[in-house]
Amino acid sequence: MRAFSAAEIIFQSFGAHGTPYFPLHLIIAVEGFMKQLLSFIVISMMLVVCQNASAREKATKPAKPSALQCAAFSPYVGKLNPDYGAHPSKELIDQLLDKLIKETPFRCIMTYGVMNGLEYTFAAAEARHIKVIAIIWLDNDIAVNSRSITAGIEVAKAYPKTIIKLSCGSEVRTRHNYAFDGEITRCIDALRNAGVSQPITTIDTWWEWCNRVSPCHITNFGAKVDWIGINVFPWWENKHSDVLPCTPANKAADFHIARIEQLRRTYPGKEIILTEFGWPNGPEGGIETNKFTQQRCGVAGKKNQALVVKSTFKKLAEKGWSGVVFEAFSENWKPSEEGDFGNFWGICQGEPPYTCLRF
Repeated sequence: MRAFSAAEIIFQSFGAHGTPYFPLHLIIAVEGFMKQLLSFIVISMMLVVCQNASAREKATKPAKPSALQCAAFSPYVGKLNPDYGAHPSKELIDQLLDKLIKETPFRCIMTYGVMNGLEYTFAAAEARHIKVIAIIWLDNDIAVNSRSITAGIEVAKAYPKTIIKLSCGSEVRTRHNYAFDGEITRCIDALRNAGVSQPITTIDTWWEWCNRVSPCHITNFGAKVDWIGINVFPWWENKHSDVLPCTPANKAADFHIARIEQLRRTYPGKEIILTEFGWPNGPEGGIETNKFTQQRCGVAGKKNQALVVKSTFKKLAEKGWSGVVFEAFSENWKPSEEGDFGNFWGICQGEPPYTCLRF
């Protein structure tokens, strides 16, 4: 059927005496046109509604937290010791953070304490656009814990864009069994009552977060925290564990991922962060012996440290999960607690010029 011009349609719409007249073929053509026009309008309106609904959903749906790649930061390098003597100076903290930025890809750190000079770390980090997971240190001195909690609230409120997560203590249960669970709870409650904006947890080993059983069970802190921080060290499992006693360096990344997956199943809906992992870079060729099985599975050294750190971050990135390598700078005071390997955990040296592992 041929198309009609506007003039033809007007002319054919009236009879000889001016009486309206509409031929059948014209009526059919107009009906078809109107149906198409109506369909076009309906479809257009539906598209607009769907687009608006999608935009509203994107605007209201909470953004998925981006994966963090951080380094555990303690400025007790050289002859400094957290148990006595001088505290780290502002100049030293500045120097170490500058070195970390210059020689590594890390723009996120995890800190251990908010007093004794360490509170300057947050101002220094903010000036360098470094994000911070801040641990409020808790131990067996109640009065010191109270001061630490108060200081933690102060820095959390002073640096809300820099301090992105908080932890009430680190490995408190590992060090003291259940004796200071009340201090952890007191800290969590104080932070909530103070109205801090950052998500809160208490960091401990994966085994403590599994409630010391396999398969994992929920602990009494599971419902109290916003996220879960787990420390995982196959190196120390190789010495102290009769559950998972033998993990070489080339299997460490898989070990880390497996522990996270365990905790994700145990605490569905909670963000699980690998808050400490690593491998000693020396003494070169050193090996620990498992005290239960007598197996000798982990070998210390720079190549193995690089392998563990790089492969773990790679696997975490593939899954969109966050991790914190232990640690940024080696600390010389640690051998008294961790044997021959205690001062070899840093990806950067603990003495000037603080040279770092290249990534």
